[in-house]
Amino acid sequence: MSWLTGIAFTAFGEPVKWADMIGNLLGLAALALGWRRSVISWPVQLLSGAVLISAYLGGHVPGLIGKQLIVIATALWGWSRWRRSQKASGEIAVRFASWKERGLLVAATGLGTVALAELFQAYPQLSWSPWADAYIFVGTLAAMFAQGRGWVEFWFAWIAVDVVGVPLAFDSGYTFSGLTYAVYFVLVLLGMRAWYLRTRTPRPATDTVLQGASA
Repeated sequence: MSWLTGIAFTAFGEPVKWADMIGNLLGLAALALGWRRSVISWPVQLLSGAVLISAYLGGHVPGLIGKQLIVIATALWGWSRWRRSQKASGEIAVRFASWKERGLLVAATGLGTVALAELFQAYPQLSWSPWADAYIFVGTLAAMFAQGRGWVEFWFAWIAVDVVGVPLAFDSGYTFSGLTYAVYFVLVLLGMRAWYLRTRTPRPATDTVLQGASA
């Protein structure tokens, strides 16, 4: 699989690796499947994370690698929850988080980012950009957790992560990762709208909803 680290083409004077291109295309596919609330979204996300790790190796971007490790780990968890939800109710349930849930998520994300940034600063060899890497790492965990819980807010969380992650990808030479953001942003808006409309759709009283499932 050494060809994955090879150059696929050049964009705006920057080389684009096969792994960077394929991994991001898989990521876009996973996002589109998530918008459709398809269980297949999770294994596609898992595969995307694995491919992108091969792209980032040697690039001195532990935050981006850590982000994909979180994607892989959480994809396994989310996949399991979606399958159980589908068996229980025949669909994937989505909802807005409560204010308490939002507060806890924001607080945990903030504290986790500070703690990890301090760790990176204490051990500079782990990261050349401690705060950005910590923000990406912990923010990704928060977004994936929200997705796994079926919270509409997970779309906003992904935007917040990529506000930092995309410029960092460009600065680190991963051009295709940055270029896909325009398509990604459109999919996020469509997914956000679709999930919002789903929360407004009346549900039969006999439905069984497994809280914590999402697509």
